Amino acid sequence: MIVTRRNLAGFAALFSIPLGWALIFLIIPYAVMIAVGFWTRQFPLFVPDFQWGNFAQLFNDQQYTTVILRTLKIALLVTLGATLLGYPLAYYLVFTVKSQKWRNLLYMSVIVPLWVSYLLRAYTWKIILGTNGALNSLLLSLGLIDQPLSLFLYNQAAMVITLVYIFIPFMVMPLFTVLDNVPKAFIEASEDLGVGPFMTFWRVIFPLSLGGLIAGATMTFCLSFGDFVAPVLVGGPDGTMVANLLQSQFGAALNWPLGSALATLVLILVLVVLTLSSRFDRTGHIDMN
Repeated sequence: MIVTRRNLAGFAALFSIPLGWALIFLIIPYAVMIAVGFWTRQFPLFVPDFQWGNFAQLFNDQQYTTVILRTLKIALLVTLGATLLGYPLAYYLVFTVKSQKWRNLLYMSVIVPLWVSYLLRAYTWKIILGTNGALNSLLLSLGLIDQPLSLFLYNQAAMVITLVYIFIPFMVMPLFTVLDNVPKAFIEASEDLGVGPFMTFWRVIFPLSLGGLIAGATMTFCLSFGDFVAPVLVGGPDGTMVANLLQSQFGAALNWPLGSALATLVLILVLVVLTLSSRFDRTGHIDMN
């Protein structure tokens, strides 16, 4: 009995710090945020209340529904673009590059941008796509245009390009890991049975890489969904996203109840995405034991 109590005391002491940390910095802030979403704004104060007016406004006011749908669209396009670029790159690194030295070097070239300031990476594309940027200069030097074009910047396409560049490492990293762990014996067995390269990829490699693909898509979607820097730098007037709306509600508008309701909605959407991702990962997982 004494040993059991000591074990319980040690267990409690071991987990009290992380549980306390989660309680103070995660659970309590989320609980406060959700509670404030039901409050009423009486400028310049916020009155504790329990009403659904703030949440109803998010769905009844076209301004908010437009921004939410726009954010979902951009996040989906960024995820699609990162997948189309990241999967071939990860596949090339694992199955085409034979030299371990070059493979590590190329892989690090994908990871190194994460060590650079996020703001600097986003601002780089503003310079590239700007009126006097590299893209316009190239087109002018080739004689394809007579004067710089302004259509490359301050639109949703510029936002998607910028966000794909920023978040593509989060797609490549899990894909590289799962593809690198695909048993070579499976591929050799497929080739021995006379299966062509495409069908080997489709029937063997791709199913085994679904876990990494889902993980990368989830991270890319969630990160781009909550981004607020790219819309400011390259988005333009029609590039406002949910994070920018949250910033304005807690800042200039000074409407914390509405901002908390919007933040709660964003939290719910992210949790839904994570739940679906986890479910798809389990159903698409292939037991290799």
